[in-house]
Amino acid sequence: MDPLYAEGELLTIHNAFHQGQYQKVIDFDTSLLSADNALPGRVLQLRAQIASGQAEEVLADIEGEDEVPDLAAVKALAQYSIGSTTEAVKEAEYLATASSENMVVQILGGTILQAAGKGEEALALLTKHSGSLEAVALIVQIHLQKNRTDLAQKEVEAARKWAQDSLLVNIAESWVGLRLGGEKYQQAFYEFEEMPVCQAVAEIHLGRLPEAEAALQQAIQRNSNDVEAISNSIVLNVLSGKDTTELTESLRSKAPGHHFLTDLEEKSAIFDQAAMKYSARAAA
Repeated sequence: MDPLYAEGELLTIHNAFHQGQYQKVIDFDTSLLSADNALPGRVLQLRAQIASGQAEEVLADIEGEDEVPDLAAVKALAQYSIGSTTEAVKEAEYLATASSENMVVQILGGTILQAAGKGEEALALLTKHSGSLEAVALIVQIHLQKNRTDLAQKEVEAARKWAQDSLLVNIAESWVGLRLGGEKYQQAFYEFEEMPVCQAVAEIHLGRLPEAEAALQQAIQRNSNDVEAISNSIVLNVLSGKDTTELTESLRSKAPGHHFLTDLEEKSAIFDQAAMKYSARAAA
């Protein structure tokens, strides 16, 4: 069972992490945690640092601790964040074989594999979880990215039976709601009240672009290294007809391996190939 579930002592720091309150996580006094939760608490703090653009500091902090699967997975995530994608994916695949029952390996390994376009491998690893709400949330994300809203919805409904009113289940349900549309947009907006980036996404779906811009600016003011806020700002600028060059370069400098950039490069390559075909026909 997930140690972060229900009323565990990691609940506060766990919720703060998933609400994007990374500095609150980093500042949390882990010396008060029990021995069993010391490592999970440290992992959450290290992940918050990575999300805040401090991947290099994380790598320095955990140097020489690769024998701990949890920290080896954190190292791989940090490597992926700074653009060492080949090395990170190789380590994630190794950990998926050597330590597949480890919850941190499942979550971070699954995150890396999905970001690298290895969705089926990510699902194979994540589905080995034993009551991990974060694994459930990642599975939902992967299904949505594959345009399998039906499977994402089934995953949420199954988790709701045992997790009840968990923050992560509520968030995952709201992700599904954004895909279903209609009145679900507004419901998601209210669920994302403490999460400016997610709230901005809901605002975009509701057609309220100025409000979305305000929410994203709030997120970036809170944390200038918030790569999700930056990537969604790029999308908003495209929709608003504004230039994206500065934001794209900012994202590339902070997170070279970010999934948005990878996806953008892939789609740009596909467009260039299609354009060449039409150019060849026109020349003929």
